[in-house]
Amino acid sequence: MLNLDTHILIDALIGKVSRKEKNILTKEKWCISGIVLWEISKLHQLGRIEVEILSVEFARLLSQIQIIPLTPQICQTSTELDFSSDPADELIAATSIVHKVPLLTRDSKILRSKIVPLVK
Repeated sequence: MLNLDTHILIDALIGKVSRKEKNILTKEKWCISGIVLWEISKLHQLGRIEVEILSVEFARLLSQIQIIPLTPQICQTSTELDFSSDPADELIAATSIVHKVPLLTRDSKILRSKIVPLVK
């Protein structure tokens, strides 16, 4: 199982992942933190992406992905990270720590973490 950062999920939807990322994504099942749904909604609201969270196409994709809800443990873990970022990224990283699921991300702050399990 892989935990996908928001932009990896969006880029996978529209076919903008690198060859290496595509190879990784085809070998594992996907999961996302529940906060990713909020981020996608905000990005659409701001006109930064065309992906609509309530579209049939997106619903079809979501039916194939495990959505991990925020829990008190994830929220607490997000305050104990070895990096500082926006709250959504911290919650996504904490989800990987708590559930011991590697995170696929391009975020340089998260990639420097020594405690977040990352896709190698």
